[in-house]
Amino acid sequence: MSSGKVASWAHGEEFVDESTLFSDDGVLARARDRGNELGAPPVLPGAGALMRVLAAAVQARSAVEIGTGSGVGSLYLLSGMHPDGVLTTIDSEVENQRAARQSFTEAQIRSSRVRTIAGTPRDVIGRLTDHAYDLVSFPAQAPHALDLLTHAKRLLRPGGVLVIPHALFHDRVADPTARDADTRSVRAVLKAVSESEDLVPMLTGSGDGVLAAVLR
Repeated sequence: MSSGKVASWAHGEEFVDESTLFSDDGVLARARDRGNELGAPPVLPGAGALMRVLAAAVQARSAVEIGTGSGVGSLYLLSGMHPDGVLTTIDSEVENQRAARQSFTEAQIRSSRVRTIAGTPRDVIGRLTDHAYDLVSFPAQAPHALDLLTHAKRLLRPGGVLVIPHALFHDRVADPTARDADTRSVRAVLKAVSESEDLVPMLTGSGDGVLAAVLR
């Protein structure tokens, strides 16, 4: 990659100043630090900004996020959603959700706007209502990602948006020598989305890669 391309990527990552998104300008930075401490890598600013734009584009009133982590992605989604929109966020790790709730409190997010659910994502998402959500997000490297994709399409309303961060998986997806199980799993998700007749997809290099699609 040329130095100019690297500089352009970095400029894009910094284009939205995340310190301006909430009245407490350090909320996202602290949430990001907590995520790294917990071993739950948060989305990078460019990916978060895209998630925010997509939530705003559909004026999301109801969204599902799998992989709460420390709440960085959640905060980006909430900042783009309709002011009365409700985010249901699912994580199997109680410590992650405790950290995320701290982030929500610091960002002055009303408790009625966030529903945190601790549990195995594949089990929890299976109990959610069909065609009831404007946006569904899950990380590309999530366990059972293909099953989550099937559920996501079931949950989305027509015109709803699917958002899959970490879609380039540390630049391994585009590396033909990377043949480990995790990378092959991420590639399988990308392939399934690109070949789905009921999704209109795109893939961008923002952050660690974001795969987005609209349900027809």
